Amino acid sequence: MLASFLGCVPSDRHSVRSINGMDSKAHWEGIYQNKATDAVSWYRLHLETSLRLIEAAAATPDAAIIDVGGGEATLVDDLLARGYTQLSVLDISQPAIARTQQRLGKQAALVNWIVADITQATLPEQGYDIWHDRAVFHFLTAQAQRDAYVLQLRHALKPDGHLLISTFGPDGPLQCSGLDIVRYDAEMLQRQFGPDFLLQESGTEVHRTPWGTEQQFVYCHLKRR
Repeated sequence: MLASFLGCVPSDRHSVRSINGMDSKAHWEGIYQNKATDAVSWYRLHLETSLRLIEAAAATPDAAIIDVGGGEATLVDDLLARGYTQLSVLDISQPAIARTQQRLGKQAALVNWIVADITQATLPEQGYDIWHDRAVFHFLTAQAQRDAYVLQLRHALKPDGHLLISTFGPDGPLQCSGLDIVRYDAEMLQRQFGPDFLLQESGTEVHRTPWGTEQQFVYCHLKRR
């Protein structure tokens, strides 16, 4: 699994709504405030594929890594356990960040926490060796949102840096948590970032939610020239 979101089920697209800005923030904060960590569709004890991709991309344990949309995911726990020392977790939801900080206890002080919409966040220029996104990008249904995301990526990722990204695949759900999404295959996803992002690896995975439904994801490892 790379990611999924609450209530991600196939649906008639006429029932889907799009949200942005403060409405988006309120939407996700409501989810995290009202659902237990293991009662959402993206829950998985360990994000094995993400860990494998990060370990392949990180030259050293001090590689600067940002997890975009990290929320309550256990990826940061496992990266800390593996000795990574320059970790940032970004999420639009303060409750999600707070839960993860509480779970980590004293180790939370070892992580840089960013509560922000990724399309509007203030990020350091060429600050990261690895940019990891587990199913944020597919919520950006407007071209202007995707353009803003790509600008952030290009600003914050170092030359020769790695983009590890996952979205719903061609056979994935049509909506997630009542929100519109965009489904991608690997070629479509690579084109979003430009020819200077070279595809290193791609694949699809089927994630089984806590209640037994299946969701297809596509993941890509791209390296910036």
